[in-house]
Formats: sequence, structure tokens, C-alpha cells
Amino acid sequence: MNSSKNYSKSFSLLTSLFFMWGFITVMNDILINTFKGVFDLSPTQRALIQFSFFGAFFIISLIYYLVSSSSGKDPINKIGYKNGMAISLLICGIGCVSFFGSAHLNSYNAFLGSLFILASGVTLLQICANPYATILGKKGSESSRLNLAQGFNSLGTTLGPIVGTILIYKVFSTGELTAFSISKTYLAYGIIFIILAFIVKLSKMPAFQNTEKISSGGGVFKHRQLTLGILAIFFYVGSEVAIGSWIVEYLKDDSIVGLTEENASYFLSFFWGGLMIGRLMASYALNAELTKNKKYISMAVVGLVVFFGIYLVTGIKMHEGSFAFSPIPFGNIAMYLVFIALCFVAFIIGDGKPSKSLVIFSVINFVLLTIALLAKGQLAFIVIISTGLFFSIGWTNIFSLAINNLGKYTSQGSSLLVMAVVGGAILPMIQSVIIEKVNVQTSFIIPIIGMLYLIYYGISGYKTKEIATD
Repeated sequence: MNSSKNYSKSFSLLTSLFFMWGFITVMNDILINTFKGVFDLSPTQRALIQFSFFGAFFIISLIYYLVSSSSGKDPINKIGYKNGMAISLLICGIGCVSFFGSAHLNSYNAFLGSLFILASGVTLLQICANPYATILGKKGSESSRLNLAQGFNSLGTTLGPIVGTILIYKVFSTGELTAFSISKTYLAYGIIFIILAFIVKLSKMPAFQNTEKISSGGGVFKHRQLTLGILAIFFYVGSEVAIGSWIVEYLKDDSIVGLTEENASYFLSFFWGGLMIGRLMASYALNAELTKNKKYISMAVVGLVVFFGIYLVTGIKMHEGSFAFSPIPFGNIAMYLVFIALCFVAFIIGDGKPSKSLVIFSVINFVLLTIALLAKGQLAFIVIISTGLFFSIGWTNIFSLAINNLGKYTSQGSSLLVMAVVGGAILPMIQSVIIEKVNVQTSFIIPIIGMLYLIYYGISGYKTKEIATD
């Protein structure tokens, strides 16, 4: 595959995969609340949704690491990235379709099993698609390209709550929320995943194989920036998922904001949409081919366009079987623009440096989450949904810092970083215990602790140290 035109077509198809796994992952936030009504679950029981999903990331990534470290060979090398992505999508489809069987059993545990299968496919898709995005294009533009792909992932996380809410509560509900309302929604998603699997398999996407020799053994753990980076990914993903998991509960609480569950689910899109805005802005900020002025103009335009896009989309409601446009009063959300401007300034100050940017964005989120811990009403509402803007660059920045100078251990290090996504299973569970014992607002101390660690990693933890060569 030599022509840039062909790479462009392949990259366009690749972005749809990033979109779909973002779309399906954020559906967990909807399930946390819908399963409460179907099975009468406690907060800790509901947290098992994220535990099952992100627990799969840990188990599948661990297996991947053990296979590669024991054999000295990358499993992807045998089948190629293209086939790996097709297989991953098929597993995702099977997991979604199995929701229908879980509904017939009317078993919460069966649903958790279906989620585990689905998440196993998403894990393998991440292992294949993230490095594929860096390969598929010109050298020197890898970070920009990965942030752009991650931007489409965030588009999925933005639209997921809106589409999921409409399908579960309106389209597939007969007036009473049931397990079948959920299963029919996932059946539709499963069909899409299976179709995508065949499209990828039959496409002209370059196969690409990882020809790098992997060293066996545990030498990868000698690298300080990786071992501390694994913990950074743990806290980053865990904090992000914890907020996404319990933000609806936070917004519903009469003592904090007092929204209805359905309206709170719509506002979840502004949290996840913030990640999309930040990542798309980052794709321009890190583009070495653009002049400084073009970068700034592009970042400002994309921030405003995406914000108004989210605002308009969240105004789409379904009433009595037909769609209607009923946007929220603009004054209620106008302050979000101030935080977009703050995000813009943070990018300028960060100057494209991963460590510096990580510190700046994490400090801002630390402040916002501290306010959310104490505030009520409109202030609490606007700061909690704005935190997504400052989570946007966490994954790519931590990832790039952690694998820096790993050499022959790069592939192993990457799988270990994906394994650390298990933070998305553990931190929401810890938060659920605090919700049960104290209240939902106090529980947000958990992501605050996460931000403190990210600040440390951006200041000192990422720094490499000379080690003896083996």
C-alpha cells in the first residue's frame, strides 16, 4: 500500500472502529442505571458492570503479555493487524448478541457474562487498532493521527448515551423498562459489529505485521517510566470511568442538582463530549505540518463546532413515538464555553509537551473535582460535566511517556498499559462503597486522588533512568 489515497480510505474505516468501541463502552454508564430498575440492585452490585467489563481488559491483556513474554513472539505477528481487528469485532458482536440469551434467562449474572465477552473483543481491538493508527500514515505525525482517531472514539462516547437512552427507554420499551429493552438494543449493536468485522476482513486495508523481536522474561519492569506509567493509566482510566459511571447518580441527587434520570443521561454526553473536543483540539495542536496561527484557529473552530453539535444533538428527544427538538436553555450550559476556552489555553501553555500538558490538565481537573465535592446546584452541574475536557489528553500523553525508550520491550509494555485499564473496574467499585456508606458527592474523592497521582507522574514519574543492558 503505497498511495496516501489508499491510506486515507483505510484510516477512515479505522476511525469507525474507534467510534464503535467508544460507543459501546459508554453504554455501561446507561446500564448502571437501567439495571437498577430491572433487578433492584445496590450501588455495589451495579458497579459489577464496570468490574466485569474492565476486568476483561486485565485478564485478556495479561494473557497476551504472558504469551508474548514466554514465547518471545507477538501474537499479532502471525495473523496481522487487519485480521486481528476483524476477529476482535466478531467477538464484540457475539458478546452483544448474547445479551438476548441473558434476557431470556432474566439473570443479572448472565448479563455480566455477556459484558465480559463483549469487553474481551474490545480489549483485543484496542491492542490491534492503537498501534495500527500510528503505522497507517507518515512518520512524525503518529501522535496527531492517534489523537484524531481517539477523537472519533470520543464521538462514540458522546453519542452513546443519547442513542442508548432513546433505544432503551423509548424505542424498545413498551412503557415498562425490562431486560428485553436492553437486550434488543444490544442485539442491534451486535449486528453492526458483525457487519463491520466482514467489512474489515474484505477491505483493502494493509495487513501490517509486527516484525519486532520481543524479549522474553520480565526485563520490561526494569523501566521506571513504564512501571509508574502502568499505575498512571490505572488511575487515569479508573478516574475517568468512575466519573462517567456515577455522574448520572450525582446529577440526580436532590441535594446536589436534582435532575431526572433521563435528563441526567443526556448530560452525560457533555462529559464524554469534552473528551472528543479535547482530543480533536490535540490532533491540531500536535500537527507539526501546521503553522502556529493555523493550529490556534483550527483548535478554536473545532472546539466551538463540536460544542454546538453536542448541544443540538442532546436537544433531540423522543415523545410519544416521534422525534422532537427540545434543546435545554442555552443559559444553563453557556458556562461550558468558558471551560473550552480554558482547555484551549491549557494546550497553548502545554506547548505539545506530554509531561507538561499532563500536569496542567490534571491540576485543572483536581480543582474542578474539588469544587464538585463541595458545591451544589448550577456550579456543581457545570464543573462535573466539564471535567471530560481535561481528561482528553491523558491516555495518549501517559502512553507516549510510558513506552519512551523501551526499545525491544515496546510491545510488552503496550500490552501491560492496556492491562492497567482494569482501573476502570476497581475505582468505580470503591466509589460505590462510599456511595452506600456515605453519599454520592463524597465518593468523588476517588478521582481526586487519581488526579494527584497523575500530577506526580507528569512532574517526576515519567523520567527515565539508565539501566543495565541485558
